[in-house]
Amino acid sequence: MSIGLQRGTVAVEKHNSEWEEAAKRTIEKLDALLQGVAVDIQHVGSTAIRGICAKPIIDIVVGVSDFDEILNLSDILEENGFIYRGQDQPDQHLYVCGDEEIRTHHIHVVIYDSEAWNNYLNMRDYLNSHEEDAKAYSELKEKLAEQYAEDRIIYTEKKSDFIKDILIKANREKE
Repeated sequence: MSIGLQRGTVAVEKHNSEWEEAAKRTIEKLDALLQGVAVDIQHVGSTAIRGICAKPIIDIVVGVSDFDEILNLSDILEENGFIYRGQDQPDQHLYVCGDEEIRTHHIHVVIYDSEAWNNYLNMRDYLNSHEEDAKAYSELKEKLAEQYAEDRIIYTEKKSDFIKDILIKANREKE
């Protein structure tokens, strides 16, 4: 199974059912290391959406009640391969797995039941239950990966309008 991608680059692969198993192992490891600090831990991102292409990086979201509790465990996490990268977005902390060149996992730490938490889960759940939208997202990702293979920032920016639209649909459906 291929997991990992060179930092800053973009490449997508066909969905691989082994990604779910890799995510499950990572969730179990995190749960044990976090000593009850995590309220919930979920596999999210494109590798958690059946049948679509994805960058071969496993995304995990960790919901916590208080950031300080998990930040206090950063040394333990780092000793076990989870490297703290800082606040990559407001109200979100990022840990990564892999080395300086290849990233295999992104661990997003957010406040449980916050907008960020719900967006991760709503996007995953919506696309897993709406095949046409999932297919359109997959096609967009493939096209953008070809165009911006060396620029992950632009690749991500170019997906943002589609993601916003999906989140609107997902939130409407939840109402």
